[in-house]
Formats: sequence, structure tokens, C-alpha cells
Amino acid sequence: MRALTIFIVITLCLITACTGSEDDNQDHARIQIYLTDAPGDYQEVNIDVVSVRVIINDSLIKLPTNAGIYNILDFVNGKDTLLVEDEIPAGYLSQIRLVLGENNTVMRDGLIFNMKTPSAQQSGLKLNVHEDIHPGISYAYVLDFEAEKSIVRTGNGRHQLKPVIRVFTKAVTGTLRGVSWPPEAKTDISLISAEDTAGTSADTVTGEFMVRGLTEGIYDVDFESSIGFRDTTLTDVSVMAGQVTQLDTMKLRPIQ
Repeated sequence: MRALTIFIVITLCLITACTGSEDDNQDHARIQIYLTDAPGDYQEVNIDVVSVRVIINDSLIKLPTNAGIYNILDFVNGKDTLLVEDEIPAGYLSQIRLVLGENNTVMRDGLIFNMKTPSAQQSGLKLNVHEDIHPGISYAYVLDFEAEKSIVRTGNGRHQLKPVIRVFTKAVTGTLRGVSWPPEAKTDISLISAEDTAGTSADTVTGEFMVRGLTEGIYDVDFESSIGFRDTTLTDVSVMAGQVTQLDTMKLRPIQ
């Protein structure tokens, strides 16, 4: 049968609404985790998702999870469902842990069978990642869940769920950062491309700014001061997925 796939997509958006200082925000990346699959020979494969955790910088972090029982076969042909959307600290991500409950079932030939998951009920399924997470970047985690190897029939109608999951990752969006000078210009920054638009404001003390969650492409970057300085536009600014584009300091000219 074809393998079920669980795509864990880690995307990035602006973190200006987060609590904590601006410096703290710049030390985080955005993570989204989606669940999807490919068609298989089962009528239903119901997975009891309790929580998702990560080990980063040797610390175990429990992520806010849309817990529940999911029939993975509901999410075929491009459909998916969001399990997690959160921020994680930059650093070294060693593992993702998927914690499952006891209510896992499979339907075959109209019959429903319970599946035991002894290895997943306590500490979670340990999925090795071993990847550096960079601040301001969005990451896509893809877990390839091989159902044929993972669902084991032990006789007498009994089934065990022993997940075999292959993990790989990729960054899917980029970040633009820089400094608008002088800070007292109170500058708004707008980014415009054929596929995306975004914006932010420069810090009124340092002049620093950062725009996250950008689709890869070529942007025009507009600097618009609210008091006493000329508007300026940078053209043909390249933003690459998985990278932080650092601009030179933009020195605004005063209106004379």
C-alpha cells in the first residue's frame, strides 16, 4: 500500500505581536505543523494526537497543539489540518516528539480495530531532526509516515501502531532586516513584489527593522518618513527562502 505521509510545515510570519522584547523576538523562528496523508488500503486510520513537543538546545518544549482524534484519510489529495502554530527559540533542534493517546483505531473491511502505541503514550514518538534553527526563518518539517510498516497485525484481530516515520526539513520563507537612519524619522517600511506585500516600522531608538515570512522573490522596499525626511525606494531587493537578507543602513535625506 502507499505510505501515509504527515507533513509538518513550519512557516513564518511577523512576530511583532509576541510578548517579550524586540531582541527576544529576533531570536525565534516560526513553526507550523500540519497533518496530511496519501491514500492507503485502510478505510480509516484514526490517530489520537495529544501533543507535539520539541527538544531544542537540550530543553524539552511542549508546543500548543490542536489535540484530538484525526482520521488521517480525511486529509488526502492536498488537504491538511493544522496541529501546531507557534514560535521556537533559535538554536539546535534535535528532536520532534509526537505524543499519542490511547484512542488509536484502524478500519478495514468495515471492522474497527484498536491499536496500541506503547512507545508513544509517555514521552512521545522520538523523531530525530538534528538541525540548526536560525532566527527569522520559517521551516517546513515533513514526516513520512509509512503506514504499511507502522500498523502491525498480531493475530486475533489485534493491531499495534509502531510508527515508522522519516523526517526531513526545509525552510520555506525568508526574512529582510536592516536599519533606517535616523531613528527619529519615524519610518514606515513597505515591501512589494509580484507575489507578496508586507510592512513594518523602524525602531524609534535604534532604527532597526525586520520583516519575516516573506515569499521568495524580488521586492521594492519603500521607506516613508512621517516627519521631515524624503521618501526613498530600494528596487530589486532579493529575498531567498531560508535566508535572512541584510540591507545596508538606509540613510534618509532631510527635506530642505
